[in-house]
Amino acid sequence: MESYLNTLVVLETERLTIRKFIRDDLPALHAIMEKEEVMYAWEHGFAKKETRKWLGGQLKRYRKDGCGYYAVVLKETGTLIGQAGLLKNEIEGKEFVELDYIFDNSYWKRGYCMESVKACMGFACEELKLKELYCLIRPENEASIRIAEKTGMKKTGEHTK
Repeated sequence: MESYLNTLVVLETERLTIRKFIRDDLPALHAIMEKEEVMYAWEHGFAKKETRKWLGGQLKRYRKDGCGYYAVVLKETGTLIGQAGLLKNEIEGKEFVELDYIFDNSYWKRGYCMESVKACMGFACEELKLKELYCLIRPENEASIRIAEKTGMKKTGEHTK
């Protein structure tokens, strides 16, 4: 199993392995996504059925787009602590690549999100040769705004869903 998981690795940092999700990640992923505090941007914690659908969606994205949310795993323990990645998106006819991240609140304020975001940005610029990345962040999500700003991102506009 370990050699199979190694083929799924997309990025590594000092403390993190960033890899494609597998179906076996469902219990750990759901433990994160069922928390309202973590998923407030979606306005509710996810039921197991919603998490299963979300996971299936990521597996489809890998095949269709070549990217998606990736599992963020602590190297030291193998614990799934969140997800980060690159998502193809479109708003008002404009296609773009979105940098997105969701972390278990038990791991907030430890630098893991920033570490994974920097790794994803490096991958997007160096490997994928992207010139632009976007983050869609709710105005009240000050922590995510700070992360985006600390990585050099700037507000370019607003979008209402």
